[in-house]
Amino acid sequence: MLLLALDTATPAVTVALHDGGDVIASSSQVDARRHGELLLPAIDRVLAEAGVRLDAVTGIVAGIGPGPYTGLRVGLMTADTLGLALGVPVHGVCTLDGLAYAADLTGPFVVATDARRKEVYWARYADSRTRLTDPAVDRPADIAGQVKGLPAVGAGALLYPDTFPSAHEPEHVSAAALARLAAEKLARGEELPAPRPLYLRRPDAQVPKNYKVVTPR
Repeated sequence: MLLLALDTATPAVTVALHDGGDVIASSSQVDARRHGELLLPAIDRVLAEAGVRLDAVTGIVAGIGPGPYTGLRVGLMTADTLGLALGVPVHGVCTLDGLAYAADLTGPFVVATDARRKEVYWARYADSRTRLTDPAVDRPADIAGQVKGLPAVGAGALLYPDTFPSAHEPEHVSAAALARLAAEKLARGEELPAPRPLYLRRPDAQVPKNYKVVTPR
C-alpha cells in the first residue's frame, strides 16, 4: 500500500504519503486563496521527500469536506485526475473525521471548521473514530444548546469561544491524519465513501434571477 492523501477543504493545503505502516512524508501550508497554486508543488515535494515516483502510488485519499466550493473542488478534481491517470482507486474521507482523528479524544466532543458567513461546518463525535451526526452548517449561536459543555476542535470552534468555550487545536485538518485514518479503515476491510464533495450549501456564484437568454435571430 502506498496512499497519497490530500485535502483542500480548509485554508490548509495538505498532502501526505502513507506506506501501509505510517506516514513517510507530509506537507501542510495555510493559505485560503492559493489552493490551486500550492497543491501540485506540495505533491511533488512529498513524493521527493519520500523518494518515490508518482506511478508507485496505489491509491488516493481525498478530503471531501464539508468546505467552501472553490477550495474543495481543487483537491477533489486533482484526486480524480490522478486516480484516472494512474489507474488507482480514489477514496473519500470526511474532513471533519480527519480532524477528529487527529484530536485523539476519548470522550464526546465536537469538530467545527470555519464555513465563513459567520457559520461553521460541524459534527458531534463519541470519540476520535466515531461520528454521531451528519456534517452540518449552522450559525454557532443556533447550535449552542447541542454542543454545550463539550470540548471542541477546529478553526470554527476557535473563532467562536462563546459557543465553544473549551475549544483547542488542531485548527486545520492534516493529510497525515486523513492518511492514517484511511489506512486503518482499509486494513479492516471497510469501504470508504466515494470522493464526492460535501458542499452543504450552494456556491456563492449564481445565475442572476432576472437573467435573460439572448438567442440569435
